[in-house]
Amino acid sequence: MEKTLGDDRQGKNGTAALSLDQTALEQAVRMAAGARMQTVKADGETASIILEVSGLDRAGRDALEAKVKEAARAAGAAEVRVGMTAEKVTRRIVAVGSGKGGVGKSTLSANLAVAMAKLGRKVGLVDADIYGPSQPRLLATEGRKPEAENQKIHPVQSPWGVPMLSMGHLVQPGQAIAWRGPMAGNALGQLIDAHWGDAEILVVDLPPGTGDVQLTMLQKHKPAGAVIVSTPQDLALMDAARAIRLFEQGDVPLIGMVENMAGYVCPHCGESSDPFGQGGAEAAAKTMGLPFLGRVPLNLAIRQSSDAGEPPAAGNGPEAAIFAGIAQRVLDWLDAQKG
Repeated sequence: MEKTLGDDRQGKNGTAALSLDQTALEQAVRMAAGARMQTVKADGETASIILEVSGLDRAGRDALEAKVKEAARAAGAAEVRVGMTAEKVTRRIVAVGSGKGGVGKSTLSANLAVAMAKLGRKVGLVDADIYGPSQPRLLATEGRKPEAENQKIHPVQSPWGVPMLSMGHLVQPGQAIAWRGPMAGNALGQLIDAHWGDAEILVVDLPPGTGDVQLTMLQKHKPAGAVIVSTPQDLALMDAARAIRLFEQGDVPLIGMVENMAGYVCPHCGESSDPFGQGGAEAAAKTMGLPFLGRVPLNLAIRQSSDAGEPPAAGNGPEAAIFAGIAQRVLDWLDAQKG
């Protein structure tokens, strides 16, 4: 009888056991895995395979493993063992902060992350506003629960190409979070140290102010840089200055300042007005020697689309162009640091 899988081996029960053909096994695995095949070893009826999986999320890794196992079994393997390796991703954190609440920091963070992703970067978003998480609403992931693997959380995939994590994914909607500083700091650590896959940039939406969560971020997770968000009014700028001093004290470079709610155009008559003042953040940035990253208007369309979980940055309108410009300036700054 013709043998198709190499030489026979004598099993413990006296029956002939087939040995895998190394060449045939390698060809089958290479067809299934392509350049991701690292090593293939045939040992009796067992195939041991190492795959390189850099850049694949868990679904991609699972799909590749299933395809390779199927190919190995088709080549005659009775048992298939698959190991995986991946290059460690150098991940940089961009912290988005403000000295006070209500200045549109979370909306800016969400749209900054989406705009970066549209520009071709691999970006994740962390909602570090432990006590008032809003990113699940802004990126349409409310009600989704992250899964855990090896004591680490997998981010929730948003519809906009940005994986994200928030305390809003871990507690019941509307549940109050009354945690002291150490608990909030530990929660932040779990969100940042999650399975972020190939994300090269994490945009971290910090809570307003200069409290425990901000200190934990500076001490344990060291952002590559910080973006400060403020409205043009004097009171907001005073609070933004406090946030700037906090980052400076923590030796975190300041990428620049964004002026939000800058100008309002009436949708009915077209008249322009400045309910929060005009140019205050730009002037403050100039005084403090900071880059001015851009101005976002007080716009009804931004508010409506954000509440609907459809970030304007994901579209093609004038609002998307505003966020794209800010995102490009942030990326230019990050790229300059790498050089």
